[in-house]
Amino acid sequence: MVYYTLILNEKRATAHGLYPIVVRITHGKNNTTLTTGIRINKEHWDKISQRINSKHSNFQLLNKSLGEYYLKVQKAILKLQEEDKFSFESLKQFLSDRPVSTKEATPVTFLEFSSKLIQDMIELNKSGNALVYQTAAKRLTGYAGTSLFFQDIDYNLLDGFRKHLLLSGVKQNTVSNYFRTIKAIYNKAIKAKLVDRSSYPFLDIPIKQERTPKRAIGLEEIEAILKLDLKPNTPLWHSRNYFMLSFCLMGISFTDLAYLKLTNIIKGRLMFNRRKTHKKYDIKLTPQAQSIFNYYNKGNCAYLLCILSPNVTEDSLEAKKTIHQWIKTANKYLKRLGEDIGLKSPLTTYVARHSWATTAKKMGYSNELIAEAMGHEYGNRITGIYLDSFESGVVDDMNNKISEKLFSNRIFL
Repeated sequence: MVYYTLILNEKRATAHGLYPIVVRITHGKNNTTLTTGIRINKEHWDKISQRINSKHSNFQLLNKSLGEYYLKVQKAILKLQEEDKFSFESLKQFLSDRPVSTKEATPVTFLEFSSKLIQDMIELNKSGNALVYQTAAKRLTGYAGTSLFFQDIDYNLLDGFRKHLLLSGVKQNTVSNYFRTIKAIYNKAIKAKLVDRSSYPFLDIPIKQERTPKRAIGLEEIEAILKLDLKPNTPLWHSRNYFMLSFCLMGISFTDLAYLKLTNIIKGRLMFNRRKTHKKYDIKLTPQAQSIFNYYNKGNCAYLLCILSPNVTEDSLEAKKTIHQWIKTANKYLKRLGEDIGLKSPLTTYVARHSWATTAKKMGYSNELIAEAMGHEYGNRITGIYLDSFESGVVDDMNNKISEKLFSNRIFL
């Protein structure tokens, strides 16, 4: 005989004290559980009626969902018993609308599958994507448990996960990033035949992205940072140098700075492919940018700024973590510099990019020219195909005028 009942699994609390409601199924001397995707506090569960009590603000809707899922499990069990095909694995396959294999296969959990994807990315030196996948997978399994199967990922679980993140203080854009990543993992699982496409749960889950406020400062604030009397070769001093170098190079990212080599400088121009988009950049070096490179490039480093060690594998997890730590450290000291000149929002390495674009706009340059300089598409993508790229000399002239306005032809270092 097969016995089944709804219970609150009090052994698998989340970090925030929520417990999953599961269907416990007993067959012979063995038992298993199927998650309903619903997690509640202990005081909201009625053991006798096996329902969520009225103390929960959303008890009616959740109980309706529990009833529908319990009925689905009940029908599946009766169907398999009638055909004399019942097993825990056949039940899980039946519920996921997957065909039952003639061989007993070990189901793959979400954690196992995502870990394999992450390991493959690391081996291919796609460490950036690997870390994104790792963070999102860790968040979901921290909420739903490490034994989560793809068949368990439904609307109720995802909606509960979304609300849990927001109530935990996670920003909307971070939630959106987590869900896009989990969605990508789920899509790969469909291709790997681990879950049927008909079970796709993301259609009714909004993945909204909020517009973030511009993080730019004006030339007056940058001049104030320049005028700060900093002791050379200190973390504050180096952090300011990185910020100014990024500004002089039209907002180049810290990651791209870290990978620059002497071979990237050809006849006074900096030529490289941006790590994020692989777009080619060709920037004329301003005297200020050249002076900073001259200071850091002592000839004994593989990279211009000596951020990465010579024997590191490019784009590896080790390289990614090293650069991330440098960014974290630089931002810590840049925040102090910003506070010293009275900035209300934190000064970071990325502010240099926003500030360069804002300065160019205030000086009267067009959105199209600014977008071209920064590697962005502007306007309609289709009509943009028929527009010629701006001559490099036009972009050079814009960047030179911005640097002259800030530095008044002074050499920074």
